[in-house]
Amino acid sequence: MPHLHIEEFKEIEFPSQSEGVSFNFIADNVNHKEERLISVKVEDDEFFLLVKDENSKSLLKVDKLTKPASIYNVHKALLTYAKAADLNVLSSNVPQNQKNIHLQEVTALKDISYFAGDFPKDREVRIEVGFGSGRHLLHQAITNPEILFIGIEIHHPSIEQVLKQIAIKKLDNIFLLSYDARLFMELVPSNIVGKIYVHFPVPWDKKPHRRVISTTFIEEAGRILKVGGTLELRTDSENYYAYSYETFIAFNRTTLHINKNKDIAVTSKYEDRWRKMQKNIYDVTMINDEESFALNMEGNFDFLDVAISQEEIIKLHKKVQKFDGGFVHFERVYMLKEGVMVRLSMGSFDKPEHLYLIVKENKAYYYPALPLKSKSNLSAHLFLSKVLHG
Repeated sequence: MPHLHIEEFKEIEFPSQSEGVSFNFIADNVNHKEERLISVKVEDDEFFLLVKDENSKSLLKVDKLTKPASIYNVHKALLTYAKAADLNVLSSNVPQNQKNIHLQEVTALKDISYFAGDFPKDREVRIEVGFGSGRHLLHQAITNPEILFIGIEIHHPSIEQVLKQIAIKKLDNIFLLSYDARLFMELVPSNIVGKIYVHFPVPWDKKPHRRVISTTFIEEAGRILKVGGTLELRTDSENYYAYSYETFIAFNRTTLHINKNKDIAVTSKYEDRWRKMQKNIYDVTMINDEESFALNMEGNFDFLDVAISQEEIIKLHKKVQKFDGGFVHFERVYMLKEGVMVRLSMGSFDKPEHLYLIVKENKAYYYPALPLKSKSNLSAHLFLSKVLHG
């Protein structure tokens, strides 16, 4: 995680602009005085920098919740703030070099709003969840130029590496996204996806609720797949294989193909290592046999007027309020120059959305972006709106 250790944090004038970076406002944690958030905008990325006082020094880094896919924009925001505030930097892991020329040329990296606004439907789509080094994703895109590939990954160095390869190979049929794949699936139109690849997901043996493969994920996969389309799981974990098989086979109707140590056209460096160790590789392929109803997502994220007081909002700190099928957790509360900001997790229990909410006078809005338009998030929003309305 890029960061600067600084001798002492200094606050600049808000709002202000410097070297292409906009510094919009600062938010002070109500219950933890050592923590602040700085709203910044670099190019099209709007996110927070986090300030934490630690003993006799401070740490300045990107807020994990709003971290953009472009690590270059994070670096620029950190360095620009340090320069604008004349901070004494004690140590840093932020490079001073310019943006990679390959990354300047590529437009494959997309925000979730790109897909939520107008999902590409002019050709067959294939999705890879957790593409890692990108070997498989790049091979498939090169081999099938008429198909659009969407690669989903949350490891930012992997995203940067694959973006560079996309630019070098001049590929125009790959989009990359840094987002929770389980949430992303909820906005994909029905019956348009040819294949979903889930290759070597994290096993999460101690936290099975975090696994990609679940009953809900399989249901969404069945909805978005074409008739004859496939969901392909590939894993080296015998526990994950056994768990996944049981999850697949629990459905009333399902068509599965099971393979062990199957050869495929391209393998990852990890698979090469596991094969040398003589580890078994398991494949579970689900074939979709049914056409699904069209996706129908009604509702919006407008709020009723806020009727409860600022003091009442502050008292919501750490409160968890549940409703049928979901919850809203008021994780942290911040004071603004005008109004308050709340860090929330909300939606369904197995794949919650994490975001911020700003309340000024009697108006509320999400920041820096709206939640994903999913059934669980719309339900949570309605519940939250009623809580704030009193």
